Amino acid sequence: MSTDAITPLRQRMIEDMNARKLCAETQRGHIHSCKRFAAFLKRSPDAATAEDIRRFQLHLSDTGVSICNRNRIMTGLRFLLRVTLRRLDLAAEIYHIREPQKIPLVMSPDETRRLLAVANSLKARMLLSLGYGCGLRAGEVVRLKVKHIDSAQNIIRVEQSKSRKDRNVMLSPEVLDLLRQWWKVRPSRNAGCFLAPSAARRCRPASSTAFSMRRPMRPGSRRA
Repeated sequence: MSTDAITPLRQRMIEDMNARKLCAETQRGHIHSCKRFAAFLKRSPDAATAEDIRRFQLHLSDTGVSICNRNRIMTGLRFLLRVTLRRLDLAAEIYHIREPQKIPLVMSPDETRRLLAVANSLKARMLLSLGYGCGLRAGEVVRLKVKHIDSAQNIIRVEQSKSRKDRNVMLSPEVLDLLRQWWKVRPSRNAGCFLAPSAARRCRPASSTAFSMRRPMRPGSRRA
């Protein structure tokens, strides 16, 4: 697979991914994985052998690639072999490594109160409240629209998020009030959105450096 132009093999793989409705991020990941395999082989993946698959997996292990990234790379390569090339014999040579199951770090109620206390703007309080109080991911906060708010039932409808699944999350009266306040003063008036696409990334309302925290604060740390 050339990095300079779309080869017939890559084009066919893209068509296979489109036919299966894989999202753009997944497609980019699969293409990158296959490009990495091609760079290792120094030839097109359609000429790969079972020994090549074995050596590539050993190469990923020897070069210190994390288990998560290693499995992701092999998932993309397996799609190429199994779906696009119809090489089920080679796809069978791919194995995945079980990732260690770790208990996620979450903020304590006291840390959450302190974090909200140092939020220096209405926008900051709204973002943090959606992230921790409602359990929304960063991308879900950015995509939040008025149509997703059901004030009668006190829920937020999250549409087609991770794994293309819909879900409902509880909406407290306090967070609903923050959303209503922000809606009145927000600078963006586009398509019923609460935030511009890059707003959540630019906004750093309060970080773990603003006050003493026992552990680093990340968006996932705020999800209860």
